[in-house]
Amino acid sequence: QVQLVESGGGLVQAGGSLRLSCAASGRTASTHAMGWFRQVPGKEREFVAAIDRDGDITYYADTLQDRFTISRENAKNTVYLQMSSLNPEDTAVYYCSLSRVSAWSLRNGASFVHNWGQGTQVTVSS
Repeated sequence: QVQLVESGGGLVQAGGSLRLSCAASGRTASTHAMGWFRQVPGKEREFVAAIDRDGDITYYADTLQDRFTISRENAKNTVYLQMSSLNPEDTAVYYCSLSRVSAWSLRNGASFVHNWGQGTQVTVSS
């Protein structure tokens, strides 16, 4: 069973940066696509970014691709989300995810997620 544990969230001022990490346990974690979603109260969980199992192919939400970068270190079973030029609209709980389908499938939403992390809060102050 794969477990995902996020870290790196916190409070940051507008214009600042944060790097989220997601540590995956389980031998097969590095063989699957992984991604990040985020959610604010009262709204659906939305896709942020995804990366294929080798780290060669990445996908981003259209409005975020200029500021966010997803990467992974399979030797450490860890996926990262580097976020820059943060603004208050980025405030949300950020969730790490794993898909046994593909990185592309994560773009279509949470239906293709097989494992979730517990989430980490990111708060951007104005």
